[in-house]
Amino acid sequence: MRIGVYVDGFNLYYGARKHCGRSTPGWRWLDLRSLVEPLAGWGGSRIDRVVYCTARVDAADNPSGHVDQAAYLDALLAHGSVDVIAEGRYVSWAKDEPLVNESSGAFRPTVYRHSDETWDERLPLRLALGKRDESSRVMATVQKREEKGSDVNVASHLLFDVLTARVDAAIVVTNDSDLELPLRMARRRVPVGTVNPSTNPTAGALKGRSEDGVGGHWWRRLTAADYTSSQLPELVGKFRRPVGW
Repeated sequence: MRIGVYVDGFNLYYGARKHCGRSTPGWRWLDLRSLVEPLAGWGGSRIDRVVYCTARVDAADNPSGHVDQAAYLDALLAHGSVDVIAEGRYVSWAKDEPLVNESSGAFRPTVYRHSDETWDERLPLRLALGKRDESSRVMATVQKREEKGSDVNVASHLLFDVLTARVDAAIVVTNDSDLELPLRMARRRVPVGTVNPSTNPTAGALKGRSEDGVGGHWWRRLTAADYTSSQLPELVGKFRRPVGW
């Protein structure tokens, strides 16, 4: 049984960061094939291809991050950890958002307004005197960043490989509920394992029954130990693990 593995890189990264801690080293230099191999739960199966769907960090916005990520992508290919890297893109833009105070426990954040008599001492004066909208909310211009294309690339590669009989089973690494339909369609034709990389419960939209469609489906959730035990060698050809990774 040939297994295709389809990895939502954006979802995987933030899931791993929640499990392991943003400033903690030892989880970013991830060997994707090694990560999923122990999960393949079908008899007589082998991982035939690993498709990693991600987007490159903007070099102008984060030069060091761009260099580190480029080394990682090259190391993945050099080590045979992935077979295909499907690249989306990052977009960045400025947007006006209401300024709020910090939330506390079960209380929702409070929106600052120009009519308020009391101001948080940490509130910058330039914002207190700055722009407002029609309801007198204090507005701050913030930089928004968003990764585009990874979920679409996961869905496209998954369904193309399933419908062309390129694979006999699939493992999808994501907890993105937007992938509900392609996963449901894939389950009609091949067994599908769904791997949740996050600390959050598996999204309800991604759940189903093991006997749906052709049957043989399963669901797993990764742990911090899965990440730290599935690392590439320190040096892969000429590509070295970045400091702090």
